[in-house]
Amino acid sequence: MAEENAIAKPRYSEKQILAALDEAEAGASVSDLCRRLGIADTTFYRWREKHGAPKASESKRLQELEEENRRLKLLVAELTLRNQALKLVVSKKW
Repeated sequence: MAEENAIAKPRYSEKQILAALDEAEAGASVSDLCRRLGIADTTFYRWREKHGAPKASESKRLQELEEENRRLKLLVAELTLRNQALKLVVSKKW
């Protein structure tokens, strides 16, 4: 049972961690931020050490990639529907 607790799943996604780091970079108090997120100050500083202080260009690039990903998913969905419709038409007996 102790082994199950030894491996903890991350509570915060990469995006949430970067948002917290951005907020601190914008001037929010680290102690207030940690209290709101329910994390220890050391966790926050470990995040900052691991991820570095995100730069505006990195955040912008992440947003651009997310937008591109969204557009590509819509395109794939549209092409899949079109493909299914064509298969349906071809499969009908005349």
